[in-house]
Amino acid sequence: MEEHSQEEIISLVNSIFDVSDFVKTEFSLEFKIEDFEFKSKFEELAKKLENMRYVSKLEKIDGGLYVIIQKFPPRKQRRWLSSSWVPRILFAVVISFVMIDGYFRTSGTNSIVEIGDPLEMAGVYTLSLLGILGVHELGHIIAARAHGLKTSWPYFIPGIPVFGFLPTFGAFIQSKGLTINREILFDVAIAGPIAGLVIAVIVSIYGAYTAPILDPEFASGLFEESILTEWSFGEPLLMTASLAMFGKGGEGQEVIMTPIMFAAWVGFLITFLNLLPAWQLDGGHMARTLLNPKLHRYATFGSIAILVLLNYVFMAILILILSSRNPSANPLDDVSPLSRNRKLAYIGIIGLAILCAPLPSDFLPSFLP
Repeated sequence: MEEHSQEEIISLVNSIFDVSDFVKTEFSLEFKIEDFEFKSKFEELAKKLENMRYVSKLEKIDGGLYVIIQKFPPRKQRRWLSSSWVPRILFAVVISFVMIDGYFRTSGTNSIVEIGDPLEMAGVYTLSLLGILGVHELGHIIAARAHGLKTSWPYFIPGIPVFGFLPTFGAFIQSKGLTINREILFDVAIAGPIAGLVIAVIVSIYGAYTAPILDPEFASGLFEESILTEWSFGEPLLMTASLAMFGKGGEGQEVIMTPIMFAAWVGFLITFLNLLPAWQLDGGHMARTLLNPKLHRYATFGSIAILVLLNYVFMAILILILSSRNPSANPLDDVSPLSRNRKLAYIGIIGLAILCAPLPSDFLPSFLP
């Protein structure tokens, strides 16, 4: 550490905490503190040290509480990510891909039953799908800034339009600050899926309202000619409920998966994946606030098993590979417990994950029409 900064840091820590012991090592300064109300004090210290290009951690060692301070490690600069043009270009590409995908999906549906002008429907489809993804990321951004964290603008990931693939693989933001404690980690993580889910439900209800129902005999002939195929990727309970609101989706009915319904389905799928208590997903961050790193790793393996059971093997393999490199998020203060209200909120998150899961048809409750 730089000599000229040490006295200033020691003075700062002593002005905030009751320090009972101090050790200087080659790479760090370690302070044993005796404060019981340490959570808010550490948050104040961490923010001040971050501005001074130092990072602090709060740890329990042999029953004692220690603040450990080190110089910020050098970070590898990714120039392409730091450019302000990158998110704009990616967003433009994704809009183009989603429009193309929506146009061809509408044209394919129109060959069976007329649902509207392909270009107009592509616009509604794009607004629906990117609305879900965009509001999801906006939720993260608002929550992060409420806690004083700076973030990048969303980076939308282009997919593969038409050919039955997804036109976008979602979006992500980069945090430009340190996550100080579990509550901040939880709040930023939960805000995205909840915000995106609200839009996904609205899109699902609108899609269910406008989705056409085919005559059973006519649908049977289309199945025989392979013009129409069964939807085999599972159906979220929230989508089933949306259809039930309008008396659709019952036994013997063939509801067309329109582009709007598909946008809602993608929204539910992304929400479900993000709520899994795995890796660096939003649900993984939330689970990490309740679990230690070892238990969180078990939760990641459990999430992978769930994906395999639902036949999402590729996603399961991807999470397994990525989690082996970077298993979980670690707040600077990994000592302060999560508040009771947030623990209760996580129970609700488990329920939402079940409602958004792409369940096979034989999983759906028999009482639904």
